[in-house]
Formats: sequence, C-alpha cells, structure tokens
Amino acid sequence: MTDSPTTVRPDRRAELAAGLARVRARIADACAAAGRDRGEVTLVAVTKTYPAADVVALAGLGVTDVGENRDQEAAPKAAEAAAAGATPRWHFIGQLQRNKARSVVRYADVVQSVDSVRLAAALDGAAAAARDRPLDVLVQVSVDGDPARGGALPDAADPDRGLGAVAAAVAGADGLRLAGLMAVAPLGWEPDRAFARLAEVVARFRVDHPEATVLSAGMSGDLEIAIEYGATHVRVGSALLGMRSTLR
Repeated sequence: MTDSPTTVRPDRRAELAAGLARVRARIADACAAAGRDRGEVTLVAVTKTYPAADVVALAGLGVTDVGENRDQEAAPKAAEAAAAGATPRWHFIGQLQRNKARSVVRYADVVQSVDSVRLAAALDGAAAAARDRPLDVLVQVSVDGDPARGGALPDAADPDRGLGAVAAAVAGADGLRLAGLMAVAPLGWEPDRAFARLAEVVARFRVDHPEATVLSAGMSGDLEIAIEYGATHVRVGSALLGMRSTLR
C-alpha cells in the first residue's frame, strides 16, 4: 500500500522541525535587536513546490500561516491539506491574473499581491460571490517604482497602478479588507536601502489608512533587516523547508 500525498515521513518532519527552530530563533533575535515584541512578527511558510505533506507537518509543528504563489499548485494543495486536517491561514503571494480571482478567493485567506485597481475589482467581485466574509488584501508596493515590474507605484498618479488608487479601491470594496502592504526588495538593491525606502512609503500610507497595519517584507536572506524596518510578516521558504532539489 502506498502512502497518501499527505503522509509525513518521520525524517522529513525532523528536518522541518529543525528548520523551523532555526527560523524562529532568527526572528526572535531580530525582534530583540530591534526592540520589538516577538509576538509582532508572523512567520509565513512559503511552501511553493513543496508537497501538501509538508504543509500538514508544519501545521502540526505550530505553523499557522502558509504562502503559495501559483493558483494551479495552491488550490489542490490547500484541498489536500484540509482533507488531512491542516487548515492554516493561506496567503497568496504571487502575481495574480484576474481570471484566477474566482479560484483564489475560495481557499486564500489573504492575497498579498494586489497591485492594480483592475485586479482589486476582479477580486472584489469574486469574493463577494464566493465568501461570507471579506478577503484580506495587501497592496504590493514597487519599492523602486519601476512600472515594468509588479507592484503599485508609490509616487505615481496612475489611475490603475498608483498606490493611492489601488489602496482606495481595496478600502472601498465590499468584498475586500485593506490589511496593509507587501514588498520585495528589488534585485540589485541592498536590503537596508530597500526596506528603509519601504518604511518611508509605509509611513505615508498609514496617514490615510491607519487601520492597515500589516507589512509583509523579508524572506530567507533578509528577514532580520525587514524586521528592523517594521515587517509584521516574513515570508520564508528555503531557510525553513530546504532547497527543493535536495528533497527525496
């Protein structure tokens, strides 16, 4: 008899427990260094390319939040994990096409990557039709302001991509709740520079949206610096789960 897709091997559970202990220690040390309470920072385990069994194992180890970046992978994985009794808070963190909105709102608790008014409208319509409570949304910010890459533009009056316009669209949507901002440090930027710039954007944003207190920033390589600059959520994949090619 073969194992089910959500069967957790003891050796893999031990690997995940060790990775989780290391990441939790890094977060605790970063909070202490920044003079912040450890409870202010949530770990989002990024499980893209990893099996549902890892989600089940992480949930059993106390991980409450899981991130995915492709709907084609996330939707069945969430269903498999739920069938095995694991119901973490699912974060969609990748670039999202509007035609995937109806699928994503059925399993995601948070969408972290809304960067246009058109995408906000698509999610609003899908959420209103499929959910009994609003979908939490983070507006993804373009730290370097490059319109060729993902992210709302903090210094632009663009009616579709400007940060102010996107935030207003989310805040005014019945099916959505504006929870805060998300950002990725641009390639080629030192994390200190990127997150210092982000902190400036956040300060201006919260003048208009003081209730939107979530800041998702920082990954395996730069989570300490993100926490120093105010991140409330860090998205960690490889430091927690290992490199995908090494898994058996």
